[in-house]
Amino acid sequence: MFKALKPTLAASIVAATLSFGSYAADLEKIHFLIPGGAGGGWDMTARGTGDVLVKADIVDNVSFQNLSGGGGGKAIAHLIETAERQEDTLMVNSTPIVVRSLTGVFPQSFRDLTPVAATIADYGAIVAPADSPYNTWEDVVADFKENPRKVKIAGGSARGSMDHLVVAAAFKGEGFDAKKVRYIAYDAGGKAMAALLSGETQLLSTGLGEVLEMSKSGQVKVLAVTAPKRLEAAPDIPTLTEYGNETVFANWRGFFAAPNASEEKVKEWTAALSKMYTTDEWAVVRDRNGWIDNYKPDQDFYKFLEDQEKQMGALMTELGFLNK
Repeated sequence: MFKALKPTLAASIVAATLSFGSYAADLEKIHFLIPGGAGGGWDMTARGTGDVLVKADIVDNVSFQNLSGGGGGKAIAHLIETAERQEDTLMVNSTPIVVRSLTGVFPQSFRDLTPVAATIADYGAIVAPADSPYNTWEDVVADFKENPRKVKIAGGSARGSMDHLVVAAAFKGEGFDAKKVRYIAYDAGGKAMAALLSGETQLLSTGLGEVLEMSKSGQVKVLAVTAPKRLEAAPDIPTLTEYGNETVFANWRGFFAAPNASEEKVKEWTAALSKMYTTDEWAVVRDRNGWIDNYKPDQDFYKFLEDQEKQMGALMTELGFLNK
């Protein structure tokens, strides 16, 4: 999990195109179900994907529904309970569907849905206000070493969830006790950002895509990202690896259909998504948000989810969020 993604996108798209053949026809409509509120990573991913599919004439019509609650569990339950009338619905999700299932936040897992495709990855970002005395990750490490309690880190998800795990792993990578990280949980990324900007916390743990534009405009400064090397979309932002910290993490995002979705329908969706990557419209949206292409269709996606479940489970057990 905490290692670099391999650049296999081109090969994946070629293979998908050859495999799907007649399924490359345009779709009439897709309804995107978003488990969180407006402006968060799920919302940005679903709306960005939907807008590109329409502008590139791959899908005729798209619609969006935000259904937050229960750490994403409300939308998952809704998709399962109303499966018979959700034949055109794709629900966006990401690493939290694995994490929150492991911790029992909701009883379902990815196995109760139909994994369609992973589409992007978003690296973690450690963020400070523009006027913060912290100018580098090394400044944070020095303060934490002196007194871990004085370094408060906001995140838009609960304790033991992804924002917490990423920053805990970053401090663990410096040789500190990850359990001493003072993580302050907020309900959604917008509230966590407000806490950072108001001075309630010194730092914010989030996805780079959610703060890249604010960083470019000087509203915040990103001290480090969890990428293996500097990103083309953010060449001025250092990585943890540059400081000798081996923490590398990418939060995948992708789409799920209702349980028992037909194989034919899955092939139509994956054909549309693989075609999306070849468009200029997608390149604009991807680069604007600092995302990286991370295409894994159907069974490849399912296998990836199984592997991630094992890796995240091991990390969470080590950090004390799961019983051994």
